Amino acid sequence: MPGLGLCLWLLAALAGCNQEAEPTLPQYGEAPVPEQPVYRFGIHPLHNPARLHEIFSPLIDYLNRHVDAAEFRFEASRNYAAYDDKLFAGEFAFSLPNPYQTVESLKHGYRVFGKMGDDEDFRGIILVRRDSGIDEFSDLRGKIVAYPAPSALAATMLPQHFLHSHGIDVFHELDNRYVGSQESAIMNVYLGEAAAGASWIPPWRTLSRERPELAAALEVRWQTDNLPNNGLVVREDVPPAIADEVGALLFDLHNHEEGRAILARMALSRFEPADNETYRPVREFIERFTRELRDPREAR
Repeated sequence: MPGLGLCLWLLAALAGCNQEAEPTLPQYGEAPVPEQPVYRFGIHPLHNPARLHEIFSPLIDYLNRHVDAAEFRFEASRNYAAYDDKLFAGEFAFSLPNPYQTVESLKHGYRVFGKMGDDEDFRGIILVRRDSGIDEFSDLRGKIVAYPAPSALAATMLPQHFLHSHGIDVFHELDNRYVGSQESAIMNVYLGEAAAGASWIPPWRTLSRERPELAAALEVRWQTDNLPNNGLVVREDVPPAIADEVGALLFDLHNHEEGRAILARMALSRFEPADNETYRPVREFIERFTRELRDPREAR
């Protein structure tokens, strides 16, 4: 009977309408993981880039293992000029500049939070060949003297001021050559390309240990007074908690075996806390150097 079939279909449809529909639940994926800030950590060219990576990469790896809220990326520069450009443009969040660069960085949005220890090592040295016959300051007149860069404080500015204070007209009586790195300044003397070369104690100590032929052929003829060692600076927009955590890790390195191994690569005994005022002696020296010799920013 067609009427009966139609009735049954209508009853089934009405029953379905009375059933509650299954609610549609929102779909959830995995919660997004907030991205960690990445901080560039620049090291000034106290060595060539390959050697800087060898020496400082373990330090950056150590920070990455122990600071959960940030990531650090090591950055070397091919020379002092390239490093200065990046530092003074605020491209580094953290950096290890020489003391002159440390003072200059304060004008570009950085503050000092620490420094390398071993201030006694932060002095210039003037190297000559043992067979050079250079014994007196006057023996340098008319000769080539090699330096890393005009803004290298220990290895250029301190030696130039030292020679000036001992009667040498540095920019008229010497042939000054800026050769790009500490190693290059030393090697120019070893290879006979320069009569003297200026550097500072840690690079010379390391090279003379690794290459005994250099120690046999060269000697330190003169050394300057010292200044506070290389600084640790942080850009002012980095959260203080991150800067404090980095500082605490660095200042504790000398207290444990892994840290001492990291420091040994740098020929350094420790990092230590510091602030802007720590570098007052450097500011005073730079003022004197600029007044008596030249603006450090000018290559001569």
